[in-house]
Amino acid sequence: MTPSIDRVDVQHAGKYLELCTVHFTDERSRNRQWESVRRVGGRGAAGIVAYLMPGQTLILVRQFRPPSGKYILEFPAGLIDPGETPAETAERELYEETGYRGKILRSTAGVYSSPGMSAETIHLVFMEVNSADYPTCPQTHQESSENIEVLLVPKTELKAFLAAEEANGVGIDSKLMLYACAL
Repeated sequence: MTPSIDRVDVQHAGKYLELCTVHFTDERSRNRQWESVRRVGGRGAAGIVAYLMPGQTLILVRQFRPPSGKYILEFPAGLIDPGETPAETAERELYEETGYRGKILRSTAGVYSSPGMSAETIHLVFMEVNSADYPTCPQTHQESSENIEVLLVPKTELKAFLAAEEANGVGIDSKLMLYACAL
């Protein structure tokens, strides 16, 4: 038997997140429950793997993430607005968070970063930024609630940089760590 979702009960709804109980029937026809979190409106996100070219320097961000209680080093990212494609979100978020504009090379289908907790998907969008267009770091266009630090890290130095950040108590986003491990 194929598992099926019977119903989803919202236990608590906040401005951005809902805590849910998922009632489902498993492979053995047993009725079960699972706690999960979902975004209000069911929106996904776009994560941006952007390089300054030539030179393959990654554009990363570091920001305080309250659920972790620490600064997290990650790829620029953001929620997909209604009516937006993941590519459009990536272009908008890269500009807002870092000030850079780039060319989209490719995008993945939505993937899950924590499927035991959430059905949220993230589309990884790969972009290239022409470093000749930016003789100095551009001004960011962050929202008033954001305090995002932009970091430029040569691809060849990424693993050592992540190790140093971890040693200093900075958390590393799983997508960034997996990317570094795959190099």
